Amino acid sequence: MAFTKVTEQPSKYRHLEKMTVKELVTNLNNEDKTVPLAVEKALPQIEKLIIAISDKMLAGGRLFYVGAGTSGRLGILDASECPPTYGVPYELVQGVIAGGKDAIIKSVEDAEDDMQQGWKDLQQRGITSSDFVVGIAASGTTPYVIGCLEDARRNGVLTGCIACNLGSPLAAAADYPVEVEVGPEFVTGSTRMKSGTAQKLILNMISTSVMIQLGRVEDNRMVNMQLTNEKLVDRGTKMVMEKLGIEYEAAKALLLKHHSVKKAVDAHGAY
Repeated sequence: MAFTKVTEQPSKYRHLEKMTVKELVTNLNNEDKTVPLAVEKALPQIEKLIIAISDKMLAGGRLFYVGAGTSGRLGILDASECPPTYGVPYELVQGVIAGGKDAIIKSVEDAEDDMQQGWKDLQQRGITSSDFVVGIAASGTTPYVIGCLEDARRNGVLTGCIACNLGSPLAAAADYPVEVEVGPEFVTGSTRMKSGTAQKLILNMISTSVMIQLGRVEDNRMVNMQLTNEKLVDRGTKMVMEKLGIEYEAAKALLLKHHSVKKAVDAHGAY
């Protein structure tokens, strides 16, 4: 069966420039509503991917997201949120983007077309067979990401992917493919829109579920979050208050002494 990039098909909406703002936001919202339903269809694939990632990370491995353009930036965003939210080392979950750091804020010409550079970028980070690589590409055809996954597999590294077309070359290169078909974009080919939203939802599922599997959440609380501002100190203090049944100032002092909710509670239990 021939591979068709649905993400590049013409928008079902015409003459966008003639729409009122009300019409624009209504139509955009209606399109956005379809994304969670498309993700729902892929839940069995997402579950398998998360279990495989968790197994590797529980054994001491790291997680790498690899992408280009919007897809790469979404991977970097998800990776960068793990340390402050869950108190894990910054190197545990890493985002790798075609073109390097410059590509985070501006386009780097032709960076995504290099089939060999993705694996080279991972080698610079000391990739081993203990780690896991997830390639992200809305089209499922980005050479940088496909080449990276193919090289990873040849070197004994397990791989997954998030693509927004069915039957893509990227999915064929992944051990655990996730394919979410969200359909044509409101602005033809602008995959930062529905495709990007689908990728973000799936990345949320991956990082949240994996961190829970790693024991970084208790009940429904971020007990290992970094205390990087007053809002988080206040949130953590209230968690300690609730857990230990003590007053605010005592809870805050205990939290600041031990630098995390979990350590504060554990230390109080040792007294």
